[in-house]
Amino acid sequence: MTSFAHLHVHTDYSLLDGACAIPKLIERVSELGQTHVAITDHGNMYGALEFYNEAKAKGINPIVGFESYLAAGSRFERKLTGHGEYAYHLTLLAMNTEGYRNLCKLASIANLEGYYYRPRIDMDVLQKHSDGLISLSGCVAGRISSYLLNDDFNSARAEAVRMRELFGDRFYLEVQNHGLQKQRTVNSGMVRLSEVLDIPLVATNDAHYISREDSYAHEILLCIGTKKRMSDQDRMKFDGNEYYIKSADEMLDAMEGMERAVENSMMVAERCKVELKKDKYHLPRYTCSEAPDPKSELRLLAERGAVERFGKIDDEVRERLDYELKVIDDMGFNTYFLVVQDFIAKARERGVPVGPGRGSAAGSLVSYCLRITDVDPLRFGLLFERFLNPGRHDMPDIDIDFCQERRQEVLDYVVEKYGEEKVAQVITFGTLGARAVVRDVGRVLDIPISKVDAIAKKIPSGPGKSLKDALVEGSELYNEVEKDKDVADIIRNAKRLEGLARNPSVHACAVVIGDDDLKNYLPLGLAKKGAGEEKQVVTQYSKDWVESIGLLKMDFLGLQTLTTIEYAQDNIELSTGKRVELDQKFDDEETFELLCSGRTMGVFQLESPGMRRLIRRLKPECFEDIIALLALYRPGPLEGGMVDSFVECKHGRQDVTYMHPKLKPILETTYGVILYQEQVMRIVNVLGGFSLGEADRVRKAMGKKIDELMEKYRERFVENAPDHGCSREKAEEIVHQIETFAGYGFNKSHSAAYAVITYHTAYLKAHVSAGVHWCRPILGSR
Repeated sequence: MTSFAHLHVHTDYSLLDGACAIPKLIERVSELGQTHVAITDHGNMYGALEFYNEAKAKGINPIVGFESYLAAGSRFERKLTGHGEYAYHLTLLAMNTEGYRNLCKLASIANLEGYYYRPRIDMDVLQKHSDGLISLSGCVAGRISSYLLNDDFNSARAEAVRMRELFGDRFYLEVQNHGLQKQRTVNSGMVRLSEVLDIPLVATNDAHYISREDSYAHEILLCIGTKKRMSDQDRMKFDGNEYYIKSADEMLDAMEGMERAVENSMMVAERCKVELKKDKYHLPRYTCSEAPDPKSELRLLAERGAVERFGKIDDEVRERLDYELKVIDDMGFNTYFLVVQDFIAKARERGVPVGPGRGSAAGSLVSYCLRITDVDPLRFGLLFERFLNPGRHDMPDIDIDFCQERRQEVLDYVVEKYGEEKVAQVITFGTLGARAVVRDVGRVLDIPISKVDAIAKKIPSGPGKSLKDALVEGSELYNEVEKDKDVADIIRNAKRLEGLARNPSVHACAVVIGDDDLKNYLPLGLAKKGAGEEKQVVTQYSKDWVESIGLLKMDFLGLQTLTTIEYAQDNIELSTGKRVELDQKFDDEETFELLCSGRTMGVFQLESPGMRRLIRRLKPECFEDIIALLALYRPGPLEGGMVDSFVECKHGRQDVTYMHPKLKPILETTYGVILYQEQVMRIVNVLGGFSLGEADRVRKAMGKKIDELMEKYRERFVENAPDHGCSREKAEEIVHQIETFAGYGFNKSHSAAYAVITYHTAYLKAHVSAGVHWCRPILGSR
């Protein structure tokens, strides 16, 4: 049996041209018994890491590559090739890690320097970055192929010689057969070149979709990308339906007379052995100013900040601070905290409003002492282990809110400090969502707009909703598919295209900062920011994949409420001559009177009618109540009865009960209700003997409903409980209650951080908002 490896494949990251979703691609390759497969998207490496991980997980060798566009001359020249095209095609594959890094550099240069209708490289950069790469001559749009199509064998021969001189035995002549006359012409010439120059042939199939049955849906996808209809005579289309993931036997049939070229695909595939491992973190280099090393500098700044925050470092603060600093140092994240505190300190120095921190970072005392966050974790029982512990093996994730209008100033500072080659924003991708793809397919098929609109409205909207959700047997849409051919056509093709990547854009807040030129770690590209035409430098990998290779990804979030607070303070100062400073006591009576009244329009996160009704029921009397309020107003607690229990117990209309005396200190502030993830962690720690780091893993397993892990943790909890003063029977009851509420549990650290902004906006409204404009300062903006 002849084996074969696909070396020329376009996933959906060949945007609106390739229709191979990566998971389906790997699934199909596995079904065919093929052990190697390549990814060669047009001019980019968007999907390389996703593809690499998906293939590795299925035991398939991932060959990372891309189909490059080669300029006729210099990449800086804006001109067409001699054959009227923007560039020639050239297939590049990484043999090893060096080759992968060179691919990243070439893909970056193509997008940042050579872009002219297509992201282009030229022979100059190809010569500089060819080590570790295998080159195939390309499809019929390749340079050699173009000469052969124009009956210019001598130029084709000269080009083949030039490429062999550059790549040596890493250069192959690519042959394809989709039943096209021009391919027969090219293949004949390639065979002749191979014989004359002793350069091996290799067969590829230029796959753009998974199976032959996907060819029609792929035509629709091309129409979506080119804004055409299937009825348009001049639309772009592929000739035939052969551009799919074929079996070895199908390739042998297609390449009759060139069977050796099919076999050579495996020879090429087996030469490609890229290993992409996160061997270390690539944190930016921080220059210490007050200590000899990052560890000492972080301790110095944290202890100084602790004195500023608390007046002195007592035993409780010392114990927590020492513990956190040890974990941070053991995990190699001293520099991370120094980098974050530095740009936040610079923002404050320049008068840029900074939020109190969001997410689990508010559980860190070190963050509080460094003024990264503004919530005292000791006062509000927030856990460092929810944020960082040795068992997580993840980069810390500190999300920082800045004034919406001045966020860019902070980004500019980061670029200035670390160098523009080491900082980039992160790409994100729009996809063909369920409703959108139905509308697109309907337009392409010339189905009346009113009919398409009616179909789309029958599909649930919102994150994670799919056509599958709308096609439950017996549903209205299901019945229409059964009886209406137009609807059936739309849905059948929409299902094949749903979820494919559609367009790149700039992530709203994610920024990556490295210790070296980012092109050494990943490819860079360009993406539109917002609705305008302006393009910005971005990573070609989305945020999760950026982090997976050890780069520091930070979220610089713009929060309009911080801008509003700043304007309000400015206007008050202009009107009264005094500036209102917002403290951290959180005990102002008038503020809580305002909250209890439900007059919370303009108060952060408390404006919706449903929230105002809940406020009137709950009547918050302290800051802990505000924290709880933000955690309670979610579908789970509202529908699961937690809100009712909380409110009734708070007002004494229902007795507060604890299933075990040791639960009282943990659940007292929430009147016996398990509301926070941190409470789950405390219970598991106190009654089950789990360390808080282990308790975080229990919390995660519960939240993600990982049954196998949950069973393991459940048994251990019940087994350990008697050693901590709790019977096995009672432990069974408690673990059942924990599991019941685990899906509703909220991150208290996040809720506490946002409660600060809620309180501050309520304070301003309660005291000084009357007659004061909550917009730009009266005498102009800052």
